[in-house]
Amino acid sequence: MPGLAAPAFRRALLAWYDSARRDLPWRRNTDFYPVWLSEVMLQQTRVEAVIPYFHRFLALFPHPRALAEAAEPDVLAAWSGLGYYSRARNLHRAARLIAARGTPATHEEVLSLPGAGPYTAAAIASIALGLPYAAVDGNVIRVISRLANDASEISAPRVRARFTEEAQRLLDPRRPGDFNQAMMELGATVCLPRTPACGQCPVRQFCAARAAGRERELPVRQKKPAVNEIELDLLAFLRTDRVFLIQRHGAEKRMAGFWELPSTETPSKPAGEPLAVFTHRIVNDRFRVSIRHAPPSAHPPENGRWFELPELPSVPVTTITRKALAALTAQPSKIIRSRGRPKRVRNIERTTG
Repeated sequence: MPGLAAPAFRRALLAWYDSARRDLPWRRNTDFYPVWLSEVMLQQTRVEAVIPYFHRFLALFPHPRALAEAAEPDVLAAWSGLGYYSRARNLHRAARLIAARGTPATHEEVLSLPGAGPYTAAAIASIALGLPYAAVDGNVIRVISRLANDASEISAPRVRARFTEEAQRLLDPRRPGDFNQAMMELGATVCLPRTPACGQCPVRQFCAARAAGRERELPVRQKKPAVNEIELDLLAFLRTDRVFLIQRHGAEKRMAGFWELPSTETPSKPAGEPLAVFTHRIVNDRFRVSIRHAPPSAHPPENGRWFELPELPSVPVTTITRKALAALTAQPSKIIRSRGRPKRVRNIERTTG
């Protein structure tokens, strides 16, 4: 990025960050544990979705040893609904390592933790340990691409490596954690993907893409593949204040041990109108989920059990099941809590990542 003076860029960016940064709970305490926890939770997850889980997780597991000593089902239950459950398992494994070895003190020690890739390790090392490593996520890639007016396709490893080198050159070694957060904050709140707010940008004078009128064209990325549309029919075996769930077996690595509503095993849909309908997206698969009341002649599967409603917050359930249960207990029908034949609830159409 010839011509971009790093000292002037740092001053402008950090002055903006100091005055405009969002008040996020993990920014109030930069000790290793809350920083580490927040960075793992924020992987591929929106800030708004993470905040309540962050508070709840810290309340349940206030330090690494508490997390290390917790049973895995309890950890998964606390994570339930946040998605990408391998993160929770890796966090649990890493907490046991930290309890045994002590808190990491170097970038290499952070990088050795289960689930800590290059971005996560750099973010934790810079914010919690004050080490000068540039954290490069999608927001930072977008900022760098526009600053340089670089139309290279950003999924190419050599391009990402070049952008990482540039982020490292720009990094303020005196305030590496704040600088990394400022770059991410800029991408998340100002240098937006489709509608960059250039008039509000604190570093617009350094932006070559804006000078060329190309800020909306960058970064260049491969087209996403078509979404797979999947129909999923779930059966609700219901009693007053109770619901029947089945458990994923241990052979399924990602979701082993999680509980969910049983699905229909017949190619055709059960008779009758669904109790609720909603959509749920997992990466490139979009599920259209219909929940139907199990017919009186149906028997619950053998690999399951009845749960009382007060139990459910401490049970690890899949995100689709969590949405389904929310639909079934939604006002005004209160299907699970009602006696006799359940009533139909309103359609709930929602797509999430």
